[in-house]
Amino acid sequence: MVVSPQNFYEMFELPVSYEVDLRLLNERYLKLQQQLHPDHFAGSSGAEQRLAVQYTADLNQAYSVLKSPLARAQYLLELKGIDSSGNTTVTSDMDFLMQQMELREALSEVEQAEDPFQALSVIDQQVNDHFDRLQVVFADSYQQADYESARETVARLQFYSKLLAEIEQREHDLDDC
Repeated sequence: MVVSPQNFYEMFELPVSYEVDLRLLNERYLKLQQQLHPDHFAGSSGAEQRLAVQYTADLNQAYSVLKSPLARAQYLLELKGIDSSGNTTVTSDMDFLMQQMELREALSEVEQAEDPFQALSVIDQQVNDHFDRLQVVFADSYQQADYESARETVARLQFYSKLLAEIEQREHDLDDC
């Protein structure tokens, strides 16, 4: 019989922390996937089979959340009872908003660049640098139990995450040309 743990970290026997050993997470995910393979439950009762299916769904969700820096940060705040869906603090930070507008404008002008792929690469590197720095800020804030700062950082991470997705889409669009 499979019993679902209280949180995603327990599922993979990992400490509750923003820093996650992704190699270890992947190893444990693959091991749990093998243990929950439907063939192992073929002779089990219907209830046990349904429980295994539910646990597999929980396992997949937990893995997806813990391997994503943004989703992991949001989940950690959720564990503390903090809603990170509101971006009100970021939208009132004019410097941050100006930076976002400048990055988005540069992204919109990529096609006009002499080397669009190089221009896109430069923007991608800038955004990834910001994203990486914010991950450090989040980890520090969370570890120090400064959850307001952690929540504000998650809001900023959301902006950069969306921008990274737009960069990836733009790269696919350029490849198609």
